Amino acid sequence: MSETEIPQAADATPADEAPIVHPKAVPIEGRFLYVDVSALRAKQLRRGARVRLDAATLDMLPASKLIKPERVAMEEVKQNLVQWNLPDFKVVVDLR
Repeated sequence: MSETEIPQAADATPADEAPIVHPKAVPIEGRFLYVDVSALRAKQLRRGARVRLDAATLDMLPASKLIKPERVAMEEVKQNLVQWNLPDFKVVVDLR
């Protein structure tokens, strides 16, 4: 997607296809995790992933914010439309 191209809404599908329904994700509480998930989602959008925001939400955003996939990704994360999970952590004990 070029920087001047406005992304298409998730429900902007042809008439013969049903719109994709995305389940709500767990809300993100930390600022670092929010930035990390948004950055990964923006990377997906730049590579051609479909926008998960509905047409009404896209219409409410200013046109200047729709140009950048990072802004669209941030709005998707705010609305809990991006699924995410944390990896399992291993406990490391240093017995020196």
